[in-house]
Amino acid sequence: MRQFIDYGYRFMAQTKSLLKDSVIYGGSSILQKMMMWLMTTLFTYTLSTTEYGVLNNLYAYTALMLVLLTFGLETGCFRFANQQDKFNPAVVFSTALMLICALTAVFLLVFLGWLPAIRPVLWSDQIPGVYLRLIILIVSLDVVSAIPFAFLRYKKRPLKFAALKLLNVVLYVVFCIFFLVVCPWLETNYPSLVKGFYNREFGVGYVLTANLMATAIETACLLPDVLQFKFKWEWTLAKKMLTYSFPLMVMGVAGMSNQVADRIIYPFIPKTSISELGIYTACFKIAQIMMMFTQAFRYAYDPFVFEKSNDPNAKQAYSKVMTGFVILGLLIFLGVMFYMDIIKYFIGPAYWSGLGIVPIILLGELFFAIYFNLSFWYKLTDKTYWGTTFSIIICLIVVAINIIFIPRYSYWACAWATLIANGTAMLLSYFIGQKNYPIKYNLKTIGFYTTLAAALYAASYLVPLENRFLHLIFNTLLLCIYLVVLVKRDLPLKEIPFVNRLIK
Repeated sequence: MRQFIDYGYRFMAQTKSLLKDSVIYGGSSILQKMMMWLMTTLFTYTLSTTEYGVLNNLYAYTALMLVLLTFGLETGCFRFANQQDKFNPAVVFSTALMLICALTAVFLLVFLGWLPAIRPVLWSDQIPGVYLRLIILIVSLDVVSAIPFAFLRYKKRPLKFAALKLLNVVLYVVFCIFFLVVCPWLETNYPSLVKGFYNREFGVGYVLTANLMATAIETACLLPDVLQFKFKWEWTLAKKMLTYSFPLMVMGVAGMSNQVADRIIYPFIPKTSISELGIYTACFKIAQIMMMFTQAFRYAYDPFVFEKSNDPNAKQAYSKVMTGFVILGLLIFLGVMFYMDIIKYFIGPAYWSGLGIVPIILLGELFFAIYFNLSFWYKLTDKTYWGTTFSIIICLIVVAINIIFIPRYSYWACAWATLIANGTAMLLSYFIGQKNYPIKYNLKTIGFYTTLAAALYAASYLVPLENRFLHLIFNTLLLCIYLVVLVKRDLPLKEIPFVNRLIK
């Protein structure tokens, strides 16, 4: 772990420009995700479990449609715009934008024009048509803005990129608070002020309206950059871009399906209610603490992997990072579970019946984080097709388990599907990776901390303490045991930057 930190400092000193951009892009992305994650509290305290289930079902479709309609052309733009001896970057981006606009126009024509015919195939009858129209408009604006945002990244304008992304989220939050908190208060105390434009029954519709308004403002702010495009079309270039981007789109769809398949499938399964989906997704949000940890780690680890790839001690460094990563991941798992009596207030009491799935989801997310940590082997060996293969395997497992077991086990099947699919991908990546890019991981230390964490969690679960305060004290002592073992065994305080200055 110490070696990883030293490498990180050295790498940062050598690439100040890259670091600056990474901090802006990565920091703003994490901040956006954090703000959206915190919105769960607002939604679960103001929306019913059914309304929240509808909202998450709609946003699952949104995520999938965005991947489909952008068609991987964002990456395609970077690929061809940097071949300046063959292609004019301005023409590359204008061709991509026209392709995206054409796809979006067809999408709008089909889904708005034939929505009554399409709706029974894709959406449950429990979802009002007006919600679907709002989602279609939101997706269209997001897709069209994808290429201008890619253009900002190409022009190395991270500040504007981050500012507009944060503007979107801030506006979304403000509008949601206005519709879900301020308007109901005004309706109760000063009904004349909201009469004529506010209807409490519209519920989820106001969240979607807030999203549409924020996205429209964000897209409008991109117009000055769009006007810099030459709007020149090249058929040859368009064909090359589509050919290059299509596999990326397939990989993206497979990867996104892993994350949203359960939310899309759930309403179509017999003997289920969309209210159950609301409970499941709210509890899933608690487990996303692990996902945010992985996201933050990724911004530092991606450049580290490629920078060290030619180092003779690279494999040893990768092994140390993996050990430290698992240790920290288990610490997060214990921290969330030991303080669940407090953390559960993050969501409304109506959703607490699903808290039992949180440890399953947390463990599944940890497995996925380890899988990501392992995944660099196929990137370094140029065998990226394995990434697509693993994504498809995860997707098939998730879909199969959900379809077979949801009718009997409700959202518990969704939780176990996540755990089993991610665990399978983790094991496959490890064993196949050892054949293609063998690394001697410290399985003994990883196994030790896994066993320790399991024992401490079992102790917390099995020791009967009815008093909540005493239970929290007991759990704190258990967490301290983990930390003490960590410091004594593998991470002396004198090796931790900044902390080492405070001790002899």
